[in-house]
Amino acid sequence: MRVTPDEVGRYAQSLPQVKRKGTESRPAWYVNDRLVVRLDDPNTLVIRVPLSERESLLDAYPDTFGVPPRMEAHHKVEAYLDQAQPDAVRMAIALAWEMQRR
Repeated sequence: MRVTPDEVGRYAQSLPQVKRKGTESRPAWYVNDRLVVRLDDPNTLVIRVPLSERESLLDAYPDTFGVPPRMEAHHKVEAYLDQAQPDAVRMAIALAWEMQRR
């Protein structure tokens, strides 16, 4: 089952203090003005995750997440909506929310 941008938005906004920003074509969700998740293109999310958790996400869900070279030094992963496992995306967003709300 494909994860949709609308589902991402509903889940992100269900987390305390998360607010939607960005544009219509590139919505983003923030907590305390810190990025949690952003729709980069119709099929790709950028999710902030702790570096300490990133490798385990990539290992457990190789079809869901990736790290392009431009993101290697950052606390981010890409999630590919056309092949993403919904629970994995929600887990990564929850990790991002936890990291960013501090």
